[in-house]
Amino acid sequence: MAISASKIYADHTQLFNIDDPEFIKVAPSGWQNWLQGLTYSETAEQSMAINRITGGAIIIAGSGMCNGGRIRHHLKYNLWRRNAHVVITGYQAEGTLGRILVDNKKKSLKILGSEVNVAAKIHTLGAFSAHADQSQLLEWASHFHEPKPKLFLVHGEKAAALSLQTCFKRRNWQARIPIVGERVAF
Repeated sequence: MAISASKIYADHTQLFNIDDPEFIKVAPSGWQNWLQGLTYSETAEQSMAINRITGGAIIIAGSGMCNGGRIRHHLKYNLWRRNAHVVITGYQAEGTLGRILVDNKKKSLKILGSEVNVAAKIHTLGAFSAHADQSQLLEWASHFHEPKPKLFLVHGEKAAALSLQTCFKRRNWQARIPIVGERVAF
């Protein structure tokens, strides 16, 4: 999916605002030259070949919090390397492989049936999360008018959900946090 989305960007560069100072900071010589040498690995075989690289490489792999897809293979073949760096962008939910790596509490992990030592340096760039934060959710919800719809908080960690629930309560809007298995009827 990421490869397909990248191709859409590449096919429509005429839509970019190349005069925008922020764009110029990121891609001073334009989008096409921004990531020279970028190679897409579209097949599983091409992706597996990456794991045979012994020199330097940057692997960009999208995955739902490192729980599925090709990223697990890349982690299996690279986490044990002391000179490897894993950059995790965005939120990682509790119980996911991504969260375990971010929390840096385990020195070895079982990945795809193999025990893998974690020697790579783990970096986190939380600002790249696609999830709205509390203030953004409150702003979005402020556009609802009376009668306000029922509100259920079903995504995120318990502490964050409780905090958001309190914020809604202060705004006279009851937000429920359902328990696992609870059924809601309207």
